[in-house]
Amino acid sequence: MSRHPARPLPPCPPAAAEHPPVFGPDAPWLAPLAGYSDLPFRLLCREYGAAVCVTEMVSAKGLVYHSPGTAELLANLPEDQPLVVQLFGAEAAFLGQAVARLREAGYGWFDLNMGCSVPKVLKQKAGAAMLGDVENALAVARAMIAAAEPGHVGFKLRLGLDDGRQVWQELALRLQDAGAGWLTLHPRTARQGFGGEARHEALAALAPQLSIPLLASGDLFSAEDGLRVQSATGVSGVMYARGALHDPTIFAAHRALQRGETPPPVTPQRLRAVIDRHISLARRHCSDDAVLWKMRSVVPRYVKHLPGARALRHALCQCTDWTALQDILEEFLPL
Repeated sequence: MSRHPARPLPPCPPAAAEHPPVFGPDAPWLAPLAGYSDLPFRLLCREYGAAVCVTEMVSAKGLVYHSPGTAELLANLPEDQPLVVQLFGAEAAFLGQAVARLREAGYGWFDLNMGCSVPKVLKQKAGAAMLGDVENALAVARAMIAAAEPGHVGFKLRLGLDDGRQVWQELALRLQDAGAGWLTLHPRTARQGFGGEARHEALAALAPQLSIPLLASGDLFSAEDGLRVQSATGVSGVMYARGALHDPTIFAAHRALQRGETPPPVTPQRLRAVIDRHISLARRHCSDDAVLWKMRSVVPRYVKHLPGARALRHALCQCTDWTALQDILEEFLPL
């Protein structure tokens, strides 16, 4: 039994079914980013050209048991489409129930995280830990696929737990046979975390073996990185994570490069416009107090490569209200 009263999930707009995920070299995705890819950030990335956005990771068990905070992770709007809900968990029964509940609320597109290497996720035998038990991973996948419309579930993988236990090829092909709609591969092992280099040659090896779309993830810090990996591996498209965190205009740059155009330079003035827009969206869609604290950590990511970034970060640590934040921005990034 849940210790919390049942709360309805935020409904997904009825038109969501009319906006399926799109795949292609000119359709960059925003990755699921725990703590970051909330509604305001997704809307910001969409304005700069993200073709599809994925929610932050949602615990399947937490959703079934009405855990506080789940509704916030699922907040969405009609313009926040196409939207894919990313779930995590290692028990087939909970994943199947979670998808069924989400479908009742109008959500139609789902992804299972089998790549997160954060210790608190691994302790639940979820995320990348699932790569250590391929049969259970497939049981979970089948439960989600059975609860969804055909082709409406994707899976995000790593290479394996470590170099000695790489399962990406076997698992990818078996997920395809089970009815996966698409796959995303971050070509590192769980043990690597985000260290070392992503092994994009694994993407090149896997892509021709699949008849479903394959998205590339890992070390895509710029639009140039994305197009280079796309061209070298033959994947269906790319998913930006850390690259988007540092520059949400990466999606516009990706699309421009794909058209053979030169993206505009990322000037301090353009960064200020991005920051102002992020603040506006965040204040409109989130609780005021929470937004201020979040923006204090968001802004330094955008300006980390600029002279004076350390002083700006220090000033933000002292910021306690919106007026002070605007004064700091005006001092460091005048329009």
